[in-house]
Amino acid sequence: MKLLKWLLIVCAAGMVVGGGYVCVKGYSLLDQALSSESLEDKIDELRQKDGYTSLAELPDTYLQAVVAVEDHRFYSHHGVDWRSILRACWNNLKAGEIVEGGSTITQQLARNLYLNQDQTLSRKVAEALLAWQLEDQYDKEEILEFYVNIIYFGDGYYGVGDACRGYFHKEPSQMNEDECTMLAGIPNAPSVYAPTVNPELALERQEQVESCMEQYVQEGKEAA
Repeated sequence: MKLLKWLLIVCAAGMVVGGGYVCVKGYSLLDQALSSESLEDKIDELRQKDGYTSLAELPDTYLQAVVAVEDHRFYSHHGVDWRSILRACWNNLKAGEIVEGGSTITQQLARNLYLNQDQTLSRKVAEALLAWQLEDQYDKEEILEFYVNIIYFGDGYYGVGDACRGYFHKEPSQMNEDECTMLAGIPNAPSVYAPTVNPELALERQEQVESCMEQYVQEGKEAA
């Protein structure tokens, strides 16, 4: 019993020390990034990008589709959704590999602004810290607008405006419902879901987006 007790104490201490190290390293990563360019300057650069598209120029169907498939609790969390993180961890453990991420729209914006795609704990800490800062400085509509203007859609298209003009040869405000749901599904895996690469998979992904929209609209009605 004594051996087991000391083993548990050592394991707990290791988790505390290891967790503290990861947090410090994550903070350091974020501090280095923000030291190179402030968040305000980074956002100003994004807003001045050619083809930047405001939310007012986007159909409601597209915005609803993005939130439904990427982060359906977007309007109720403060940058990090612990419920989604726990669900993703459980599903990844069951699968024995990473099959699902728990990042919110705000976290994805943070990652695209400053960070890389490394699946390390310290990078995830930096991502969460920056997500909280974004939520403190900008409202949800601004964050969603920044997000759709920075994400990658495949075929060299960054941002919803470039993607819409590139794939559909029209302005974002002119998208029909099918185009809205298809475009909303691409950023999850642009090399797989880009309609010019895998039309059949793009259609399957579009159906997933539509299913998510139906599911969360129904949940919203039941909650009301």
